[in-house]
Amino acid sequence: MAKNGGLESLASEGRDSGFQEAPTSDAPTRYIARRAASCRRGRRESVVKRVVRGVALVGFACCTFSAAVVTSAASTNVSSLADQYVALSLDFDPTGAYFYGLESPSHSRLVDRSPAALRAFEHKEDALLDQLNRIPRESIAATDKSTAALMRESIEAEQQIRVCKMELWAVSHFIGWQMLFPDLADLQPVGNPAHRTDALKRWGSMPKYLDVEIANLRDGLRQGYSAPQPLVKRVIQQLDGMLAAPVDKSPFISPADRDEDAAFKKQFRTLIEQKINPAIKKYRDFLANEYLAKARDTLAVSALPDGPKCYQAFLRMFTTLNRTPQEVYDLGERTVAENAAVVAELGSKLYGTRDIPAIVQKNNSAPENKFKSAEESLAYSQELLQVALEKTRPLFVKLPDQAVILEVMPAYQDESGMSANYMLSADKSKPGRYLFPMKHWQSDTRGVSEVTLVHETVPGHHLQIALAFERAQPTKISKLVSNSAYIEGWARYAERLSDEVGIYRTDFARISRRIWPARGMVVDPGIHAFGWSREKAVEYLKSTGRFDATTAEETVDRIATMPGQLTSYDTGGLEFFALRKESEEALGSAFDIKQFHRVALEEGAVPLQELREHVRAWIASQRSGTAAAR
Repeated sequence: MAKNGGLESLASEGRDSGFQEAPTSDAPTRYIARRAASCRRGRRESVVKRVVRGVALVGFACCTFSAAVVTSAASTNVSSLADQYVALSLDFDPTGAYFYGLESPSHSRLVDRSPAALRAFEHKEDALLDQLNRIPRESIAATDKSTAALMRESIEAEQQIRVCKMELWAVSHFIGWQMLFPDLADLQPVGNPAHRTDALKRWGSMPKYLDVEIANLRDGLRQGYSAPQPLVKRVIQQLDGMLAAPVDKSPFISPADRDEDAAFKKQFRTLIEQKINPAIKKYRDFLANEYLAKARDTLAVSALPDGPKCYQAFLRMFTTLNRTPQEVYDLGERTVAENAAVVAELGSKLYGTRDIPAIVQKNNSAPENKFKSAEESLAYSQELLQVALEKTRPLFVKLPDQAVILEVMPAYQDESGMSANYMLSADKSKPGRYLFPMKHWQSDTRGVSEVTLVHETVPGHHLQIALAFERAQPTKISKLVSNSAYIEGWARYAERLSDEVGIYRTDFARISRRIWPARGMVVDPGIHAFGWSREKAVEYLKSTGRFDATTAEETVDRIATMPGQLTSYDTGGLEFFALRKESEEALGSAFDIKQFHRVALEEGAVPLQELREHVRAWIASQRSGTAAAR
């Protein structure tokens, strides 16, 4: 049965047996969809890579801003409304601009996450959507379609997610403030007197920011909202790692390190020692001594007030579709079964057995699939990146101008359960970074490392996100707004593409990329909608062979902190596969893979329905052009 304009039926028809989940990632976007994408385009989440603009788990909120940001309802220009939305968003959170190549309206502020500030932002955001909805859709020019789709989906998804009241339980080891702020410190402008003053003011306000966080969490406890206890423990571990560092090695020291002024260096070090670290210690002690014992012992977001509505909203936010948890779960199970059938065929040829657990065991225990050291693991992925760049180049009109590198993940992140992820630099002179974890090298395999490498770099996240930033005329909103289904769906598509063109070095990778995909569509709603216990979820993950006991536990906690995000990979991946299949069948010998990729990528990370409409319009234009040439 067709859902959401036929998206589900199309995806079902185009399902492929293989895409491998890399357990991080959004990018735009390491935030929850884009604040899960919205603040760090294509990062961790992919984004985190990471967009609940305004009430994000990462600790974003609004600050006061002028009513002049929102113009009168007489405006009927889509581009103008979108620019107003960007201005509103950046005035609300000026720090976000650094992560996606936009001009920040202030270098001296952190965001205000007080309830009054949040509600004020929501009111102004709603007014802009009302103006957009007054414009007849049929009157919107083709050049503005993606702009309207991005703005409408972003605000509508955020309106729906408000039921979750995320600011009241915003404790996350994956997308919390303690993950964002060190990167923000790296991007803080310095180098002249005005910038130095701004830097001292912004980071001097961190105690106030954390006091608001504590107040929100206390209010959440009073109203029946809290984060799961395992997540709180992981955050405490991260904070302990931060506080253990000497001032000169603090995650916040970058502004002092990058400035030549001796007096500023001293002032900033003093600020860390006398304000930032004590504020972190106060927040850490609040979590450990007051919050942890009262935090919920359940993983499922459905345990919160209005929990089922909240989970439905998360699914919408991450996938841009309105599928129910049951629809997601059922599609996931069907896809898992199809993947298993292909794995059985591969296992029969390689290992003489069709038994899935036996195939997984043989694949993961093969000595030639293991690493002898963490250094060997890193070098293996670095070498494969060069192969990926070479073999990807013929499939695209162009590769990004911006380079991509592997960088060892900071220890305080690696030790707390963070997994591999990609981070774009909005400064095109600096490379995108694949943050490579070293903690689990003994259990990591070559096959999984190969699949994760292409997912995070080329032809996956780096290629897609960097090309979006290099568009000839990127709109401001296309830099600001994204979604996990597109970003992670493209990376999933990249995993199969890498198999097609011979990037993978081993048969281990060809099995690994098929054994995990779509299981996120099962385990995520299993936990949040269907009452799965932690133990059941861990065993389900371990059965794939993709996870040992430790990484399975880490992945379950990731699902707990970002409900719905793990469903986005294959929701988007199935759509990219389906659209390519439709294009190949419609165009026959005229199908050009380079042009298909150009069209699929050229609008940026749009909602899936807009992607489908755009590709179908291209198919129609190609067919009419072919017919005219006959």
